Amino acid sequence: MTYMIDLYPCEDSPRLGAMTLQPTPESVPRARRWFRKFIAPYNPLCSVDDCTLMISELVTNAICYGRSDEEGLVRVEWFREGTSLRVEVHNPGFPANVRLRRPDADDAHGRGLLLVDSIAESWDSGPSRFGGTAVSFVMAHAWRE
Repeated sequence: MTYMIDLYPCEDSPRLGAMTLQPTPESVPRARRWFRKFIAPYNPLCSVDDCTLMISELVTNAICYGRSDEEGLVRVEWFREGTSLRVEVHNPGFPANVRLRRPDADDAHGRGLLLVDSIAESWDSGPSRFGGTAVSFVMAHAWRE
């Protein structure tokens, strides 16, 4: 399996890093570990634990629901936008499949976007520039001005 990490330590670049993952369950803990490792030098003020939880949920959704007719990769990118951190998860699936659910208490699935919605400053979904779907979240006040 091929995995790739792109780091952009250039101070004037808004993109801080990216990783490309295989659409397999093993990619979920890998995404958490890599994000935690590669965001650390930027010393964000926001909760890295919250970010890794949301990344875990979005990568899981991308693997489970982001299927298309062709095999595709899951891509995670993170950006500094002023004092905010924006994280995007791209998958080869279709934008119409992303929706916030209100699962019953006994439902085993359907809480990932609810977690993102409750933790992040904001979240969004739509077409990915790589094809397929992108789901992103923003953590406000991740850095001082």
